[in-house]
Amino acid sequence: MLYYLFQYLESEYQFPGASLFQFITFRAAMAIILSLLISTIYGKRIILFLQKKQMGESIRELGLDGQSEKAGTPTMGGIIIILATLVPALLFAKLDNIYIILLIITTLWMGVIGFTDDYLKIKKKDKEGLAGRFKVIGQVGLGIIVGCTMYFHEDITIKEEKVNSDIEQVVTVEGESDFNPAIKSTKTTLPFIKNNEFDYASLITWINPSLANYAWLVFIPIVIFIVTAVSNGANLTDGIDGLAAGSSAIIVLTLALFAWVSGNIVFSDYLNVMYIPNSGEITIYVAAFAGALVGFLWYNTYPAQVFMGDTGSLTIGGIIAVIAIAIRKEFLIPIVCGIFFIEIVSVMMQVSWFKYTKKKYGDGRRIFLMSPLHHHYQKKGIHESKIVARFWIIGIFLAIIAVITLKVR
Repeated sequence: MLYYLFQYLESEYQFPGASLFQFITFRAAMAIILSLLISTIYGKRIILFLQKKQMGESIRELGLDGQSEKAGTPTMGGIIIILATLVPALLFAKLDNIYIILLIITTLWMGVIGFTDDYLKIKKKDKEGLAGRFKVIGQVGLGIIVGCTMYFHEDITIKEEKVNSDIEQVVTVEGESDFNPAIKSTKTTLPFIKNNEFDYASLITWINPSLANYAWLVFIPIVIFIVTAVSNGANLTDGIDGLAAGSSAIIVLTLALFAWVSGNIVFSDYLNVMYIPNSGEITIYVAAFAGALVGFLWYNTYPAQVFMGDTGSLTIGGIIAVIAIAIRKEFLIPIVCGIFFIEIVSVMMQVSWFKYTKKKYGDGRRIFLMSPLHHHYQKKGIHESKIVARFWIIGIFLAIIAVITLKVR
């Protein structure tokens, strides 16, 4: 909203400083500052409101140290993250940008699913919350919306030819250029590969080149899988104080860098990264999201004053998945979202091995003392704050590896 206001003030009245709002970097900085202020200042008021409404967490007995002390801690704290993300995004981002619209829809869509789950657990005293099939239906529904938008919307394009030294001077402050027409494409990027572009259409065009028009039959299911997997991975990671929020903050700050580079024609050319017109605007949304996560950590680090609940964890996973898909870096998810990845894999390994050994030997056996993986280390007697810190360090290491892929091919 403020972008359009200051654009008008600059064009009509030459208002001092109004031109700053043309710059993505300035608006992103303002977004992260405002989101931090909202999540830290108003976060406390939301926590008090949740306490007043008796939105306390009911803890299942898992035999973990310090577990009983968490009973009654307010949950649904994901509301703080959602509000602290949406308000700066609505103020500083271009609201007619298709990527911003898609991210707002994602935030609200997954927020409603998570909120419904938390509400049923707390108010309706239903320990299972929203039935798993309904969660999956919601995630699949979002995947269909994202996949169809990415494939069919006319504003979602890429440019295959880059800027050169003869036309660099005409690149606008947003990093855009009118040279080299944008095209619709199902291409994405692969890390650590020299010719790092991969076209989803190639998965069916090897049968018959005319099938290129039906690439959506492959592309949309892949998007659904990514959205479902990442949102569930974030949900599983939210098991101890500060783990999900801190790990997610590292992930989204990394994705912010990719979004900014992908949306800037000069830097994408220099780094030989796929240039995606209008995607630089994603940086503003990601900045607001990162600020909201860091501000939420003020109250979520050990000992937590509030839990994010599924309201937060499902929303976080959905947003991260959509950002990665939008900037065509979804194949980096196993690296940049490595914490989510190992958490969900640990659960899959544990469940699969337990079922296999029960069928073969008559009694189920376990690989880990408990899954997800962070509970395994809790069972070994490591304090949860140390587990969180070590997972953050691993997350930073993985983020650095992801950034290195910009040049290592």
